[in-house]
Amino acid sequence: MPLYNALALLLVLAAAFAYLNHRFLKMPPAIGLMVLGLLTSLALVGLARLGVAPVLALARVVGSIDFSALVMQVMLGFLLFAGSIHVDTRRLGKLRWSVGILALIGTPLSVALVGGAMYVLLPWLGLPTPLVYCLLFGALISPTDPVAVLSILTKANIDKDLETKIVGESLFNDGVGVVLFVVLLEVALLGPKEVTVSHALTVFAQEAVGGVALGAVFGLGAAWLLRSVDNYQVEVLLTLALVAGGTALAAQLHTSGPLAMVVAGLLVGHFSRQGGTTSELSQDYVDKFWELIDEVLNALLFVLVGLEALVLPITGRIIGAGVAAVAVVLLARLLAVALPLGLLRGSGLFTPSHRSVPVLTWGGLRGGLSVAMALSLPAEAPRELLVGITYVIVVFSIIGQGLTIGPLVRWLGVAGPAAPRE
Repeated sequence: MPLYNALALLLVLAAAFAYLNHRFLKMPPAIGLMVLGLLTSLALVGLARLGVAPVLALARVVGSIDFSALVMQVMLGFLLFAGSIHVDTRRLGKLRWSVGILALIGTPLSVALVGGAMYVLLPWLGLPTPLVYCLLFGALISPTDPVAVLSILTKANIDKDLETKIVGESLFNDGVGVVLFVVLLEVALLGPKEVTVSHALTVFAQEAVGGVALGAVFGLGAAWLLRSVDNYQVEVLLTLALVAGGTALAAQLHTSGPLAMVVAGLLVGHFSRQGGTTSELSQDYVDKFWELIDEVLNALLFVLVGLEALVLPITGRIIGAGVAAVAVVLLARLLAVALPLGLLRGSGLFTPSHRSVPVLTWGGLRGGLSVAMALSLPAEAPRELLVGITYVIVVFSIIGQGLTIGPLVRWLGVAGPAAPRE
């Protein structure tokens, strides 16, 4: 019952906040839900300090939710599959060089830049932190959150090629970031002297290569099954089984579930639109089902991120460190985007627009995934510090960057055609 009560609370709040946002605030759904959740949390924190019994009981319910396990082990696979199945793979294929180099080179570069900068900065703030944990923080905060990007950026009316580039990079650098986080966490737990380069590379290969291979097998297998039937109930069940079973198997094999679900979603989306026995009606049902799953889980996730302020131990010093870290993360993102794209420009493989860099930098949103990874840190880590800094960055990213990305793309002249009025 405690789990049911927690999920019931989230659903009720998500529905209430979605109604209030749509009726009055009229913000993008993800931003509106998080703002309302955050404001509710702050109000409840004040009431909790006054000893209001129902609020204390509510705080216990929120505190009983294992945010990290819920996001990483349950929600993330469904959200990534729902996002990747709708990606235009033809357009993504044309942008493969920029997407690939941003994910494979830009993400590790950002991890190193953020980790090094925080190792120097935190002692100045009276919060000295070992280098390995600074790098671990870099790994959890560097990947842009595909959930936040898909729910906010795709509604900002950006030019389609640039939108595909940002969404595609976000889907893949998420997987790369999670793999780097796993490797660095093992280094932190065992100690740098106990982990050899070959061991670290083996873990990386098992997570990354294994995740891509598993996703390819599941994606191609599911695509073949979907093309052999024309019954939307069966097709929806097959895709559900793919995500649930694939995520569970990835965890058992110690491979990257996020990468597996991204690859599987791209393959299923690509081949299911290539024609065959599946009717347009069945395809429409599958698409609508995953759009609905995406919207419902997004609502739950962003409400949960907002409510986390009720139970996170965030002090004034941590908020100050978080504000400083916002600047560090944005600067690292700028360099991690500009340098790889500069390499592509020099090689002649891809000629990015000079306006791509500011949009990719400011559109690199962080969300619930970063908070989930921070909350999964072990007790021996400076957990409260890193969780608090991560939360400050995520709040700034979703609200500050999310609300201003639309005006930015219009100011830079990279907005797509105006959407028709409903």
